[in-house]
Amino acid sequence: MSRNLCITAVDGHTGFTIAELLLTDNGFKKAINSVVGLTLHPESKSAKELAGLGAKIVPHKPGRVKEMVETLRETGADTLCLIPPAHGSKFDITTELIDAAKKANVPNVCFISSAGCDLAERDRQPKLREFIDLESRVLSSKGDPQTSTGHSPVVIRAGFYAENLLLYAPQAQKEGVIPLPVGKQHKFAPIALGDVAQVAAHVLSGKGKHGFSDKHRGQLIVLTGPMLATGDELATAASQALGQEMAFEDISEAEANRILHAQSDSDETELQYLMEYYSLVREGKTNYISTTAFHDITGAHPQEPNEFFNVYANEFKLNNGADGTKRRKLNQKR
Repeated sequence: MSRNLCITAVDGHTGFTIAELLLTDNGFKKAINSVVGLTLHPESKSAKELAGLGAKIVPHKPGRVKEMVETLRETGADTLCLIPPAHGSKFDITTELIDAAKKANVPNVCFISSAGCDLAERDRQPKLREFIDLESRVLSSKGDPQTSTGHSPVVIRAGFYAENLLLYAPQAQKEGVIPLPVGKQHKFAPIALGDVAQVAAHVLSGKGKHGFSDKHRGQLIVLTGPMLATGDELATAASQALGQEMAFEDISEAEANRILHAQSDSDETELQYLMEYYSLVREGKTNYISTTAFHDITGAHPQEPNEFFNVYANEFKLNNGADGTKRRKLNQKR
């Protein structure tokens, strides 16, 4: 059974990491015939790197649904990994992609959504809540006799990426603090980007008589890290991993906005997304973990916070002197 895969937003961290894993891991490579990377930035370093690994890079031109339908048909894609791009018009672009996939009759669709979107309020967390609308649009294709799209759907709600913490590496290096606007009482469970990519790769490469493997087909998969932590507990994990004292600083929304704009080159809507997720933490809506699906799908255990800080020790250690963290700041949600 062939598996010709199209992954959107491969210039972003999520799309790139999933595509790279599928192209380099021998187990996944055997299950995938071809990988097409759809990107708004075909000249980006990420796109060029994936091309070097064997992916076919295709420019994505928003606002041209007919062309997108033809593009999907020409790639021969039977599977779409749909990742909303880091863009000011994320919602509209993603809606176009969903509609194009439906018209192109792509049967297998894995949509990368966001944990917490179901708990977000439209007036307080509108960017997060948009993912519910996008999920609904993806899933509404199921049962439509005019298209095969939606016949084999999977939705992955990925939690707060631990790599977002790299945004605060300058404060960690200079002051020994991790400044977050999450309050002191409530908890959240950051998940490593690599763990999200592992689950997505298993889903995208899995096969069954209806498309995706019957173990995954039709699943709503919620992914968080394995440890619920307050800001203080996160700092404790960092201290243990780095072998030096790290402290948590609860900062205001205004200060958080200032830091994000000073230390991030992400789109404004992506920064708003982060601020909305922080507000969910302060409201107590992230006081849960969801790791059962990760265990079932991968057979492994997700990365613990101390393991994360070990991996990125050079970025967080005091007086490191390194100023090369920008290339590894995964400060966008998608």
